Amino acid sequence: PIAAVVLAALKKAGRREKIMANAAERATLLEMTKLERFTGVVGTIGNIAVYIGLFGTVLGIVRSFHSVAQVGSGGIAVVIGGVAEALICTAAGLSVAIPSVVAYNYFTRRVEGFVTDMEYCASEAVDLLTEKE
Repeated sequence: PIAAVVLAALKKAGRREKIMANAAERATLLEMTKLERFTGVVGTIGNIAVYIGLFGTVLGIVRSFHSVAQVGSGGIAVVIGGVAEALICTAAGLSVAIPSVVAYNYFTRRVEGFVTDMEYCASEAVDLLTEKE
């Protein structure tokens, strides 16, 4: 990504500083869009997985209550299947959500680092190309 930004500035070498800076800025935006392309999907998966797990948890608890209602009282044996289902759904949702959120945060920070590097290199390239002797 950095090479594309510096190349954009180099292609405008010999022109006014503002023209080179604008070219580098446009290239930075283009590269940033490419880098961020899938981060939203990962973030969405992390957010939705929690809700899917919660939905399964609610269904498991409803199943437990339904079993109790059908049997009358019945004790723990009647409830245990629905509770187990609820816990499995919770664990499944969290096992998807936690790594997804970690990955999203990691990639978001990486993109921010790349953008900072691109902006710095673009600024340096423009400064070098417009330096007065």
